[in-house]
Amino acid sequence: MIAVTNCLGKLDVMWRHLFTIFALFLGLDVSSNFLRVSPAIAQIAPEPKPPVRLTVGVAGAPPFVVYGDKETDTINGISLDVWRDIASSQGWESDYVPQTSVSEALQAVAEGRLDILIGSISITPERVRQPEISFTQPYFGSSVGVMIRGEQSTLWHRLAPFFGIAALSSAGILTFLLFVVGNLIWLAERRQNPEQFAPKYSDGLQNGMWFALVTLTTVGYGDRSPKTKVGQLIASVWMIVALLSFSSITAGLASAFTAAMSESAAEPSLQTTGDLKGKSVAVVTDTTAVGWADFYRADIRLAPNLEAAVTLLKQEQVEAVMFDRPVLVYYVNQNPDQKLRVTEIRIALEPYGFVLPVDSPLEKLINVQLLNLVYSKDMAMFIERWLGKGFNSGER
Repeated sequence: MIAVTNCLGKLDVMWRHLFTIFALFLGLDVSSNFLRVSPAIAQIAPEPKPPVRLTVGVAGAPPFVVYGDKETDTINGISLDVWRDIASSQGWESDYVPQTSVSEALQAVAEGRLDILIGSISITPERVRQPEISFTQPYFGSSVGVMIRGEQSTLWHRLAPFFGIAALSSAGILTFLLFVVGNLIWLAERRQNPEQFAPKYSDGLQNGMWFALVTLTTVGYGDRSPKTKVGQLIASVWMIVALLSFSSITAGLASAFTAAMSESAAEPSLQTTGDLKGKSVAVVTDTTAVGWADFYRADIRLAPNLEAAVTLLKQEQVEAVMFDRPVLVYYVNQNPDQKLRVTEIRIALEPYGFVLPVDSPLEKLINVQLLNLVYSKDMAMFIERWLGKGFNSGER
């Protein structure tokens, strides 16, 4: 009986030990009369992540960065649409910090004052070489464009060639010669042919110039003709001179007028990059357009911003504005009353990307999301929202 009791006691102890080991394996606390989850297991359980808040620098021009009114303090545009889509997919919150210039914004990223810089930031070799910053994948393919005044040909533009120096000087010389010949004919004919060349100077001079004009044009109405030998000699010399000289002068004037009229109705002279040589072109400081304008030997006028450059164009102080083509297209669409147009000139390909501090943990996540947008309809939708349908396919 004692042996049976001892055996049962040992079994009870063994059972308790096995239960304790099993409980410890599951993380259960058996020190009390009820089971509860061990603190070690509680620490392993996932807790909700607080939202990541990022300091986002914003630089660029419309339609990539469009500032709202001061009351709402909103910022929109293509770049903001792209970034908000990425931030929403990752659960990030953004504190937007507008930047005064791209160069200062890049410096802020390099110094760690910005977590990311978004906007129409061109990815250039000079910027990529900076060791403190890194660019994301491109999200937009831009180019440098040229904007000019877009006035239609007016009546004055068509008549202007007739008031040029060449036309006025030729007309002046011709009038002077008619005046001289008219005087000579009147002096020779006024006494013996008063019926056709009146003795009174004003009337006689008019008769003489009329005879010189109809002789010059070889019309010869026959209402007046010299009767004296001197008058006939003057008329003969005049006809020979007119035949040899004035036919070529008339043909040259007609050709010049035809060419000038054609140019006034034709397209503007800035049609290719070669046409930029020697032209006065406004470019915005600290943009890639400065280098391209210099490359094509344009007469560069620097402006602090696009508005100042456009003002120079409207005041006819420059012949064109060179800037990022999408920005120029957006400006023209938003200001149709200013009669400006963007030419078909496209200079280089400039990809836009976002800027991060080097080795940023956000870079890979952002690159993946950017590529998802580029290869989906979402990016095309963002672009068409601000630039209109058809721009995306023709620009990229």
